[in-house]
Amino acid sequence: MADDKKDLLVHRKERRGISKNVYFLTIALTVLIGFVAGTRSNELVALVAPVLGFKVNTSTLDLKSIQSTYQQLKANYDGTLDTQKLIDGASRGLVAAAGDQYTVFMDAKEADTFDKDLSGDIGGGIGAEIGIRNDHPTILRVLDNNPAQKAGLQAGDVIATVNDQSVADWTADKTASAVRGDVGTTLKITVVRAEQTEAYTITRQKVTNPSVESKVEDGLGILTISRFDDQTSDLTRTAAESFKQQNVRVVILDLRGNGGGYLTAAQDVAGLWLKDKVVVSERSNGKVVDELRSGQDSLLAGLPTVVLVNGASASASEIVAGALQDYNAATLIGEKTFGKGTVQKVLDLGAGTKLKVTVARWYTPNGKNITKEGIMPNQKIELSAADVNSNKDPQLDAAKAYLNK
Repeated sequence: MADDKKDLLVHRKERRGISKNVYFLTIALTVLIGFVAGTRSNELVALVAPVLGFKVNTSTLDLKSIQSTYQQLKANYDGTLDTQKLIDGASRGLVAAAGDQYTVFMDAKEADTFDKDLSGDIGGGIGAEIGIRNDHPTILRVLDNNPAQKAGLQAGDVIATVNDQSVADWTADKTASAVRGDVGTTLKITVVRAEQTEAYTITRQKVTNPSVESKVEDGLGILTISRFDDQTSDLTRTAAESFKQQNVRVVILDLRGNGGGYLTAAQDVAGLWLKDKVVVSERSNGKVVDELRSGQDSLLAGLPTVVLVNGASASASEIVAGALQDYNAATLIGEKTFGKGTVQKVLDLGAGTKLKVTVARWYTPNGKNITKEGIMPNQKIELSAADVNSNKDPQLDAAKAYLNK
């Protein structure tokens, strides 16, 4: 940004020394450009945008049929029409017709939820992760210094009711949605623990779930990344520095259930093990358009490492796992990854709406695109529903056994 400002100032200084003839010619050209911009703006944008580094397409669609549909709907529909919903619906259908499950239109509410999910800001809640165990919604863990922990809820508590409603046949998502609410509102929840029913009244607070957690056990550093957001790079580097200070001998990187996030965050995380290596390459229309390399400060390079993956490890998670596997910097243990080998870009469309669009495909350092195929672990270990219900983790156990042999 500083260089841009400096260049702009230089141009202004040079303009002061131009002759009167050039000055009047400049005015004439400005008027002409203004006229062209008003009458042929699409052509002008197409000409100037690539110079400024923007990717645009100025082609248009004939939307007369849509206007005709709207007019007939407006004239004949027996009811009230929400104009914004109609516009959003038309945009949603247009984008869906591209046939790519990762290219989607988001209305204002969906876009807001997308942003909050990626940042870990879930709004008002109690700070508890909910899943299904033995067919019942269950608290899998409570976040430190959040209302659930302070009230006394514990991992393993089976949820019986939320605000006096039975959750016996609810999904984890439905239960979590009911637990969430506006900051400052009250939640009543009952849980079953050791065959005893406990009732709690908890005031919801703003909950932010960090993307990175770490701990050290007898020289083993465990780094768990739940998503790749704008804080992941700093949080993982801080954890790596702590590992070094505590003389960690071996590392487990847990990417299970991590659906991805920012590409640059994946680049930085891989850079903790890889020094100045190609982490991932992007190709558009079959041509390489970018290569992302790791940095020079690989704090964990050379430390024996296991990466835990499963079928929900996707996108940015697969980039990290694939790069570490290709360079033999880590051993993958768990189950085959999801298989998402495309890159998306999020664009603002106005009025709070957004477009998430596939712009390229990414390839591992060895030149593999994993779309639909996923990445096979070096050691396949399954985690069954019975394991989860029994609070067992054979994948983590296998990783520890591998590193301690």
